[in-house]
Amino acid sequence: MEKIQVVLLALILTLGVTANAQPGDMPPNTEPNKCYAKCLIPDQYETVTEQVLTRAASSRTEIVPAVYETVTEQVLVKEASSRIVPVSATYETITEQVLVKEASSRIIPVPAVYETVTEQVMVKEASSRIIPVPARYETVTEEVLVKEASTQIASVPAQYESVSEDVLVSEASSRIERIPAKYSSETETIETSPASTKWVKRKADKNCLSADPNDCLVWCLIEVPAQYQSVAKRVREGCPAGYTDNGDDCTREVTIPAEYQSRSYKKLLSPASTKVVEIPAEYETRTYRKLLQPANTTVEEIPAVYETRSYQKLVSAATTKVEDIPADYDTRSYKKLVSPASTQVEDIAAVNDTRSYRKLATPTSVRTIEIPAEYKTISKRQLVKKGGFTEWREVVCNADISVQMVQQVQRALQAQGYDPGPIDNVMGSFTKAALVKFQRDKGLPVGQLDMETLKALGVDY
Repeated sequence: MEKIQVVLLALILTLGVTANAQPGDMPPNTEPNKCYAKCLIPDQYETVTEQVLTRAASSRTEIVPAVYETVTEQVLVKEASSRIVPVSATYETITEQVLVKEASSRIIPVPAVYETVTEQVMVKEASSRIIPVPARYETVTEEVLVKEASTQIASVPAQYESVSEDVLVSEASSRIERIPAKYSSETETIETSPASTKWVKRKADKNCLSADPNDCLVWCLIEVPAQYQSVAKRVREGCPAGYTDNGDDCTREVTIPAEYQSRSYKKLLSPASTKVVEIPAEYETRTYRKLLQPANTTVEEIPAVYETRSYQKLVSAATTKVEDIPADYDTRSYKKLVSPASTQVEDIAAVNDTRSYRKLATPTSVRTIEIPAEYKTISKRQLVKKGGFTEWREVVCNADISVQMVQQVQRALQAQGYDPGPIDNVMGSFTKAALVKFQRDKGLPVGQLDMETLKALGVDY
């Protein structure tokens, strides 16, 4: 009995070790009761802001007009001078193609192809059965010995019955009576396998964002509790009074007289036999769908998007040139004295002519004004790390994706400008498409509802 228990315990431990075997290529640094899946790592970009020169720095010269005061004398109206004339900068229009959206690809599922096939299917194979033919008997009555006499251990008087003469019915004998030894049951609990962890491969997650089923496989690290088994032991207590313990059971000698009896029995006339009956095979017409081509996927390339933009390119910077201004004179008429005043009987006063003109108080000058350069701030995406490969990421286990979590994801996508469709608490095609677009725009792993995506959306888990 103990040897059987040891063999059973070794078999259970062997099965436990086999069940805990882990597949290859598994995620590192895992924790029990968490799920992991491979996600597509996209290209990572960063937004770079830079200043672009739209107009170069220049200067312009302004003429400061002269200031005059009016005096009464004939003076030069305007001296000869020069002035600086600003020459505008020259620009040309440049048109070029600017990358708006980089080329990408998307996976399109191709459904499986089936055909309907009708054929005869054997439901039950042909067989045969054996029908028993009972034996034939006749009733015969005779005296038979029921039990032979045995050696007497104690003296027991013979037994007689009254007939026409005394006939020995049974002789005095004895027999050995055996009864099993008494045992008591004790139960002991033993550990059959220690506590451990094992990887469990889940089916394709219906909430997976990728159309490729191979991208939707999820491995979960599950805790396996220790296994125990209750083993019952039998403890021998001994034999009751009057019995002898012979090791296997308890015995005592009991006197049994020989017995005879008239018995009727059936005498065999013909032995029982059998006959074979053939049973034909059974067929049934069945119609089923036969797979012609399994479901797969195709990759559709999406070309890059460009936009035509025009801007002004500086050909020659603004400058100035000097322009000569000739002196300006004014022809004025005045009275010239023909004869000076003399003494006569009548004094004739000298005749004077009063004329007004503009006297130069401050000469004409120029001043130069500096015009600073003009810049425009533009932002563009710059590749930081090339993607296009898969890595293990912790994902939400399928059993933990509740309607409340799906609702939070839909509302978070809607708040960030992505269209998840109606807020229906279902991870439908619109929600999956919006989630994939969000992951690609933010440089997150693509294809699963992973922890980084939940954190970026602000969804608690």
